[in-house]
Amino acid sequence: MNLQELANEINNLDPNNIGDWPGPIKGVVLLIAFGATIGAGYHFIISDQQDQLARVEAKEDELKREFAEKQSRAANLDAYKAQLEEMERSFGAMLRQLPGKAEIDDLLIDISQSGLAAGLEQDAFVPQGERAQEFYAEVPIQIRLTGDFHQFGEFASSVAALPRIVTLHNISIQPVGGRNADTSGKKLQMEVIAKTYRYLDENEQAAQAAPQTRGGRR
Repeated sequence: MNLQELANEINNLDPNNIGDWPGPIKGVVLLIAFGATIGAGYHFIISDQQDQLARVEAKEDELKREFAEKQSRAANLDAYKAQLEEMERSFGAMLRQLPGKAEIDDLLIDISQSGLAAGLEQDAFVPQGERAQEFYAEVPIQIRLTGDFHQFGEFASSVAALPRIVTLHNISIQPVGGRNADTSGKKLQMEVIAKTYRYLDENEQAAQAAPQTRGGRR
């Protein structure tokens, strides 16, 4: 059978009576139908399953990373706890260097006595108003002293050696009588702001936090 005869035979096929079709043609049609079925099955079933597999594999990788991170944290948990305890001890040691409210007056006397012990003349010693922070209050003191550099150094060393934290700020030194005064007598005047820090008790901390809380709700 040549191609022309095959074409004529295909054109004469009755689509409503497939059973009478020649065997070779029915075989070709069945082969095509089988291929189409396989293709459709791959597209609608296998392809979808591959997409699901890819999503599951991606989720598996994510879970593996989470597990590795949690395992690392668990392995270092004791080290973290030890570090936290050390930080709490250090913080507690710092807080113990802050005087309580009842100790401030004694500390002010200690600062004043440091200047007198160094041989300085105390021209002014004026505590300023407290400035409350988160868990402590800053207590600045305006001080003016007269003496020489050696005595000023002794005063600074004595203040640094106090058992409570005291810092010196805005230090200004000039000859007595102003910068143009005669310096032959070596009399100098130092103005300085000394700051100490008072620990706020729980009630004071609560009172300090209350305005911030109210402000945050607005």
